Amino acid sequence: MKIPRLTLASIAILCFTVAAYAGKKTEPTSAINLTVVRDVNGKPVKNAEVVLHMVEKGKERQEGLELKTHEDGKAEASGLPYGTWRIQVIAPGFRTYGQDFELNQPTHEFTIKLQKPAGQVSIYK
Repeated sequence: MKIPRLTLASIAILCFTVAAYAGKKTEPTSAINLTVVRDVNGKPVKNAEVVLHMVEKGKERQEGLELKTHEDGKAEASGLPYGTWRIQVIAPGFRTYGQDFELNQPTHEFTIKLQKPAGQVSIYK
């Protein structure tokens, strides 16, 4: 019984594809759930901009991820590789928040409390 060349080629391609995927190790990833609230009363901050950057050797990578908080002050992201990440939160009328975090488990929960800006200090008051 002869096997058609097309079938042999398909089987060869399938074997190479399976071998290529078998050799690759998948990186562990993490999902984060952020809640952004007001420091004064704990009420949610909606439409706050959340910027995530992976940090390597103290420097941010070029590519990042931008999110907006929902009505309940929550934002979610998944598929983030384990490592150090910089989280920045920007919202009108609040101080910009920034902190580096180590993602090293499948899920992380963060509650970020935004503060009102401090008054300016001037010698001319």
